[in-house]
Amino acid sequence: MSATLTVHINGQAFVLPAPATLADAVAQLGLKPPFAAAVNLQFVPNTQYHHTLLHDTDQIDLIAPVTGG
Repeated sequence: MSATLTVHINGQAFVLPAPATLADAVAQLGLKPPFAAAVNLQFVPNTQYHHTLLHDTDQIDLIAPVTGG
């Protein structure tokens, strides 16, 4: 049996195979840049997505810029 972890991305639960990084979570959504990411309310630079290990119950916020005005 393989290990999994459950994270919440923008309030929705996702199950990822463990170990997982922030880059894996972004790939799960298929989100394309530009966007900003935070894990447990802490901003993560895009250069660190592949190095940011996720843990069970982490809260991930992916925020895309809004244009117009």
